[in-house]
Amino acid sequence: MEVRPPFVATCFEYMVILKMIYSFPIAVLAAVILSFQCQISPVYSFSSPSSVVQSRRKPTAHLNKHNIIHSSAIYSTTDNNDDNYEDINEPIDVSADPRLRRLRLSRALGIDWGTDLSFSFVYVRDLEPSGAASISGEVEIGDQICELTSVNSKSGKDIPINLIGAPFDEVMGAFANLGREVTEVDLVFFRGTKEELKDLCAGGAGSQEDEQITITVIQNKGSKDETIRTLEAKKGVNVRQLLTDNGINVYQSLTRWTNCKGKQLCGTCIVNVTEGGEGTNRKSLDEASTLRENPDTYRLSCVTFAYGDVTVETFPPIEAAQWTR
Repeated sequence: MEVRPPFVATCFEYMVILKMIYSFPIAVLAAVILSFQCQISPVYSFSSPSSVVQSRRKPTAHLNKHNIIHSSAIYSTTDNNDDNYEDINEPIDVSADPRLRRLRLSRALGIDWGTDLSFSFVYVRDLEPSGAASISGEVEIGDQICELTSVNSKSGKDIPINLIGAPFDEVMGAFANLGREVTEVDLVFFRGTKEELKDLCAGGAGSQEDEQITITVIQNKGSKDETIRTLEAKKGVNVRQLLTDNGINVYQSLTRWTNCKGKQLCGTCIVNVTEGGEGTNRKSLDEASTLRENPDTYRLSCVTFAYGDVTVETFPPIEAAQWTR
């Protein structure tokens, strides 16, 4: 039978993790809720992840019940039975690709973690100068977390936890569930994009060149100044960033100077995705609420990511509510 940690201890550990992301009152409230759920809900073990082993066949990548990727392309054993990947606990073979690195660091990492809108594939968003990760000089912003292994001074290394593609809350939970006696951790990072990491896990060559897509931009539609520009970009590009980097204004009137600079606060960088909308990420509840008076094809460009060819119109007609934001 698995022993649950005391409620107060669990609450404190959650609060420490959440305080790095949210304000103190929100962190306290969220920590209490999460700790309560831990006491009443089934416990999933983060200390015994399953991994796929490398066979002589084409490398395979599987998703477990937590949507974590287990790939035979980056594990070192030679068991031919891929069907037993849920029962294997092998560390990642960092020699499989030069972009994989294993580091032993103090538990006080000083890492600000982040994800894209999929809330998975956690990466290093920022580094505290006084943290162990920054001081080591081996961790860079953008590195993807792949594996966590706790190092116990008494019993040695624990079972590695595979974090490739893991949801953000599971990664935070893995750190929060480290025992109090753990002072160091072994981490495996991947230096590259999420798509490159997925390609590596799928047995690809791990090409540094991302797939290119085409963004067609229609400016001043219906006027004598109407122009059409075609931009090439990497798959997964942020629409606002691409447009502004190419000198295309997405803000109307005074919001060109008073906007939030893409921090998802002002709700004024509106574009109309007339074609290829299915190749973009889904609207969040907040974005849908902000644009509720407008057509479904209207998007906030700062939170819109294109994964296929799309056509967007700048300066689409908007309702009065947007002018008051």
